[in-house]
Amino acid sequence: MTVLDTRPGTAPATIRSARTRHYLMCAPEHFQVTYAINPWMDPANRVDADRARVQWEILRNTYLSLGHRVDLVDPVAGQPDMVFAANGGLVVGDRAYGAKFRHAERAAEGGAYAAWLTGRGLQVTEPEHTNEGEGDFLALGSMILAGTGFRTSLQAHIEAADAVDRPVVSLELVDPRFYHLDVAIAVLDDGNGDAPADIAYYPGAFSRHSQRTLRELFPDAILCSPADAAVLGLNAVSDGHHVVLPAEATGLAASLRQRGYTPVPVDLGEFLKSGGSVKCCTMELHR
Repeated sequence: MTVLDTRPGTAPATIRSARTRHYLMCAPEHFQVTYAINPWMDPANRVDADRARVQWEILRNTYLSLGHRVDLVDPVAGQPDMVFAANGGLVVGDRAYGAKFRHAERAAEGGAYAAWLTGRGLQVTEPEHTNEGEGDFLALGSMILAGTGFRTSLQAHIEAADAVDRPVVSLELVDPRFYHLDVAIAVLDDGNGDAPADIAYYPGAFSRHSQRTLRELFPDAILCSPADAAVLGLNAVSDGHHVVLPAEATGLAASLRQRGYTPVPVDLGEFLKSGGSVKCCTMELHR
């Protein structure tokens, strides 16, 4: 299905076209908030495990209903945040860059995801530098947008560029609430089809020089409001036409419709207690 973007001044109209994607997810079998490593987490704010499982299943079934492939990695006991599959690595083509987590509580996740990727025939580069996979690496057709400031080191940006053979644009995060790039930027179109690359982002998450970089690279980007950013509205997954995003981000959803996308809202409120949402639960295998 395609949709024309008919914004005033847009010529020619942009065709919004969905492309089948390949995702990796991890069931929330052990998901709880048992420690605090970001401002969203409070062990006193207990997770409803049954509700979390239903929300996760709805997200998985949403992808399947849109025609996408979803593979599953086995959850590891004692790793409550392993449900956030995006953090497990970066995959581009037949190459992958593994994760090396900042906090000891999540360290075991890196090896579990690397083993799964290796077992599927991918060439996995074992990282020497701290990085949290697609949490801080967002793949476009011509570049990787890479976050730093809280979880991923600048040295890892250089390492990732070599591992997946794609240029990296470094962006500095400055607001602890937006500790990963994937809660500050949503890739709406990766530029691999007929339409140019397109993103939405929250300027307040970035340093001034990184805001300037984003304006120069994406002058027509959707700017997310503070209210929608605060419900992790940018932690979204797009196939180029459908954008799966948190249901609370109603303003962003309206902006997406105006741009020619079809918002697909889902409720992942239990995962917000840990500072995660749609994209955090989803690694894309860019193959």
